[in-house]
Amino acid sequence: MPKPLSLPFDPIARADELWKQRWGNVPSMAAITSIMRAQQILLAEVDAVVKPYGLTFARYEALVLLTFSKAGELPMSKIGERLMVHPTSVTNTVDRLVKSGLVAKRPNPNDGRGTLAVITDKGREVVDAATRDLMAMDFGLGVYDAEECREIFAMLRPLRIAAHDFDEE
Repeated sequence: MPKPLSLPFDPIARADELWKQRWGNVPSMAAITSIMRAQQILLAEVDAVVKPYGLTFARYEALVLLTFSKAGELPMSKIGERLMVHPTSVTNTVDRLVKSGLVAKRPNPNDGRGTLAVITDKGREVVDAATRDLMAMDFGLGVYDAEECREIFAMLRPLRIAAHDFDEE
């Protein structure tokens, strides 16, 4: 797939200038537009890396989460909670991983109505290989050094705290 041609100007900076003329100086507009565009770029890049493994980044995240669990299994509700996604999204994600043979489902012995998602050996192999590939391309953030990545994380953390993603330590 050919890369699109670059514009001869920064469209977000141009929008910021036009915004200032029409509605006044609102730096948050340029910031959110930049964040949203960065999200599009990064998601496309990481999805391209995990696609050969039959994954999307969302499915990759679910597999990683299962590898982080002690027994390689988690209740579906816990997956949704940790990935901060709706239960329907968890079901769709896990069902696709089951279809690919990367995850199995079984009844939760601690909750009669619940289901556990269990990573398979094939799932572990796939997540390890995909992780190597993602690390090799710095998760799409290779234009930043380690300190800049820490700064990005620190800058976005208050936004996540304000959204109640977690309790501040």
